[in-house]
Amino acid sequence: MSDQFSGPEVFRAQTGVSRETLGLLVAYVDLLRCWQEKINLVGASTLDNLWHRHMLDSAQLLALLPAKAQTVVDLGSGGGFPGMVLSIMGVPEVHLVESNQRKAAFLREAARVSVGNVIVHATRIEALRPFSADVVTARALAPLPRLVAYAAPFVATGGICIFPRGRGVEKELTKVDEIWKMRLMRIPSRTDPYATILRIGAPRPA
Repeated sequence: MSDQFSGPEVFRAQTGVSRETLGLLVAYVDLLRCWQEKINLVGASTLDNLWHRHMLDSAQLLALLPAKAQTVVDLGSGGGFPGMVLSIMGVPEVHLVESNQRKAAFLREAARVSVGNVIVHATRIEALRPFSADVVTARALAPLPRLVAYAAPFVATGGICIFPRGRGVEKELTKVDEIWKMRLMRIPSRTDPYATILRIGAPRPA
């Protein structure tokens, strides 16, 4: 499926975003395509399907956030997925954590597109002093047990983690259960029939 069949207008029909929000998302995509020529922000094979593979894949997480969520931390943000998309779609405060300095430079430039409050942390997750967030998310960053360990210090009381995962999620969950106790909900992905979104509450060591 190329962007001919999954471009911005299809995205708008699927998400119900306003024309103003769509314009901001288009500006973000245009900036990403420009920077992609210099640094690898997304897989080259996904560029023709960017609106479905990255934009909608990120946007679908918005409905899973708690109703009163104010702060989201996106670990290993890379090209800004899902954090930048969530910011443009209305999350009041989004923290993007990215240790690659060139990608962090792109994120700072892309933050100008967002109407929300975007803070870029150009550092390793382990080096960042933890602070409380309503939601911690990450996309294709690390195996699930390590991902939960990265996220746990940032999850506020009553907060959650939202992690899109691929085909190996059941095996990952078996390993996580040995290390962590947590409330877990599985949600089917809208963009990949083989993917699952994990909504995790109250992670704590087993």
